Amino acid sequence: MANIFCVVYFHQNCHCKLINGVQGVYDAGKEAGGVGNSEKVQWAFRGIVREFNGRQRSSFLCSSVVAQINTSHLISMLAYLIYTALAGLAIAPLLLYWRNPYLLHDLRYSITGIQIARQLSRFSTKKHFYSILDCFLDRVSKQPNKKFLVFEESSYTYRQADQESNRVAAALSSLLKPGDTAAVFVGNEPIFVWLWLGLAKLGCVAALLNYNIRSKSLLHCFSCCDAKVLLAAAELREAVEEVLPSLKQLGVRVFILDEGTESEGIECLSDKIRQASDQPVSPQLRADINMKSPALYIYTSGTTGLPKAAIINHERVWLASFLQSVAGVRSDDIIYIYLPLYHSSGFLMGLCGAIEKGITVVLKRKFSASSFWNDCRRYNITVIQYIGEIMRYLCNTPQKDNDKDHKVRVALGNGMRPDTWAEFLQRFGNVCICECYGATEGNVGFVNYVGKIGAIGKEHFLHKMGCPYALIRYDTEKEEPVRDSRGFCIEVPRGETGLLVSKIAARTPFSGYAKNKQQTEKKKLRDVFVKGDSYFNSGDLLKIDHEGFVFFQDRIGDTFRWKGENVATTEIADHLLMVDCIEEVNVYGVKVPGHEGRIGMAALTLKENMDFDGKAVYQYVKSYLPSYARPRFIRIQNALQVTGTFKQMKVKLAEEGFNPDVIKDRLLFLEDNQGYVPMTQEIFNSIAEGRIKL
Repeated sequence: MANIFCVVYFHQNCHCKLINGVQGVYDAGKEAGGVGNSEKVQWAFRGIVREFNGRQRSSFLCSSVVAQINTSHLISMLAYLIYTALAGLAIAPLLLYWRNPYLLHDLRYSITGIQIARQLSRFSTKKHFYSILDCFLDRVSKQPNKKFLVFEESSYTYRQADQESNRVAAALSSLLKPGDTAAVFVGNEPIFVWLWLGLAKLGCVAALLNYNIRSKSLLHCFSCCDAKVLLAAAELREAVEEVLPSLKQLGVRVFILDEGTESEGIECLSDKIRQASDQPVSPQLRADINMKSPALYIYTSGTTGLPKAAIINHERVWLASFLQSVAGVRSDDIIYIYLPLYHSSGFLMGLCGAIEKGITVVLKRKFSASSFWNDCRRYNITVIQYIGEIMRYLCNTPQKDNDKDHKVRVALGNGMRPDTWAEFLQRFGNVCICECYGATEGNVGFVNYVGKIGAIGKEHFLHKMGCPYALIRYDTEKEEPVRDSRGFCIEVPRGETGLLVSKIAARTPFSGYAKNKQQTEKKKLRDVFVKGDSYFNSGDLLKIDHEGFVFFQDRIGDTFRWKGENVATTEIADHLLMVDCIEEVNVYGVKVPGHEGRIGMAALTLKENMDFDGKAVYQYVKSYLPSYARPRFIRIQNALQVTGTFKQMKVKLAEEGFNPDVIKDRLLFLEDNQGYVPMTQEIFNSIAEGRIKL
C-alpha cells in the first residue's frame, strides 16, 4: 500500500489542498498553475514512473516530490507571511492613531515620567541625598560662566550666584543652626535667590512670606513655622516696624537688607553680607537632610482666612522642578520669571525648574503688560510662565505689527480660559502652551501635555497608578460629598462634574500645614471608598471628558480665586466686622465679564440706627487687606439669607452679581483712590465693556 502524505499547500489564492499519494501530487501540480510549479511536479512524477515500479520505491519518490514541493512553497509561504507582517506593521500606526490620536503624546509623556521616576529614585538612594541645591552646585561646577540670573541692568553667572549665596551663608552661620527656619520677606530681586541658597547651604528651611501681608497675618506666619529670624527688604521696613513689639515677644531677630542706621530691635544685614567670605560653608551642615525633610514653607490662603504654611519637602521641590522637562524646556532656553517668588509657581516651577535644567533666568520685579514683549525681545526669552489673568492682560494690549516678533516657544502655567488661549495663539504665534493644575499643599496634579485648548490636564494610566485619584459627586448647597447607602462616596462617570480627591498614601502623602492640625484634618476625607481610607480634598470641581482631558469647573467652599490668588471669604468677613457700623457680613465672589475667576463682593447688614460709613470701610480694607482681597462691591441688605441649617447662602447672591438694574438693594463700588461710591448703571456698563479696569 502506498503511504498517505498530507501536505498543506498555499497557492496564490491561498486555498488549501489535501494531496493524497502520488496521483494527488500530479493532479495538484497540474491544478496549481503557479509560476513553474506545474512543470516541476509533472517532471518529477514522470521520473517516478520511468525509473521505479515497486510500491516501496514509488512511495519513497513520492516523499521526495512532496519534500520538493514543501521546500518550494515553504519559501513562498514565508515570503507571504513576511509581506503580510510588514503590511500589518505599516497599517498598525494608522489604526492606533484612529483609535487614539494622542498616542505619540502619551508615549512621550510616559517616557518622560519614567525618566523622572528613575532620577528621583537615584537621588534618594545616593549615599548623600541629592537636593536641588546640589543640582545648583553641579551647574556651578560644569558651567560656571553661564548666565544664571539677569535682573534689570545686572547679570550674574552661576559662579557669581554661588559666591553671593556663600556670603549670605557665612553672615547667617552664627545666627542659625541646621534645621532652623528663617522667614524671607523680600520681593523679586537677586537677594531673594541668594538668601534662599544661603539658607539651604546652612541646612535651614526658608519660609517664603507674601510681601503683601501685614499686621495680624504677618505675625501669624511666624507662629506657624517657628521662624527664628526675619530677613526683610528695606522697602518693607515700615510693615516690619508695625509688628516689631510682637516679634520681640516671640524672640524673633529682625534683619533689614539695608546698610543704614540700625534701630532698637532691627539690625542691618547688607553690610554683614558684603563683608563675609565667599568661600563655601561645610556640606556637613546639611548632612542629615533627606527626601522627606522640609525644604520650604509656602503660605497659602485657606478657609480660615489666615495664611497657612504648606510644608514643602525636598521631594515636592523636585517634582515641581521637573515640570519644565514635561513642558519640553531645553538646556539652551531662557526663562522669564515675573510671578512672585514667594508663590509656588514662580519659585518651584520657575526658579527651581530653571536650576534643574541649567538655564538662564530673567527676573522681573513684577508683571507689566506694556513692557512684556519688549523684555522678551531684549533678553531673547524662549520660555514664559503665566497665570490666566496675565494672558488676558497681554491679549488686551493694543495690537502691533510685531506681535509675533519674538522667540518665545513655551508657556508654562495655569488658569487660562479657552477664549484667551485661542486668542493668544492667534495673535502671538505658535507658542506651545503647557497648562498645569495643582495645589501648593496638594498631593495630585495634572499636566495638559497635548496642548488641547481649555484643558488643565490629561489622564494617563501611569499617572493614575502612581497617584490614585477620583472625581466624586458633590452637593454644592450642602457643601459636602454625596454618599451612598453604605456611607461611601460616589464616583461620577466621565463627562460629569465632580470633586477631585486624591488618595493619601506612602507614595502620595499630604504633609498638611505647619502647626495647624485642625486645617490639616479639614483637608482630609475619610471612608471615601472603603472603611478607613483617607483622601485629600482638593476643593475643586473638575470634569473629565471621554478622551481623558480634564477641565476645571469651579471652586467650592469659602474660597474663590482672583488675580491668581486664593481669597478666603471668612478672613474678609472677619475684617469687615471690625468696622463699627457693620452687623453681619457674607462675602462671596462674583463673575465679571472678560475676567478669570471671581472678584470679591460683600453683602452686609448695618447695626441699628447706624448708616454705612464708606470712608471708614475703605480705610480699613486699604490698611489690612491686599488689593486682590478687598471687596470691590458691597450690597447692603435688611437681613442676610440663610439656609435651614443657618448657613449663609452664597450661591444665589453670586448668581445675582452686581447689576443695579437687577438688584434693588443698595449697591456700592470701590473706586480706586476714592473709596466706596454708589453703584450706577453707567459704572456697571463701563465694567462690562472693559472701560473700567478691575
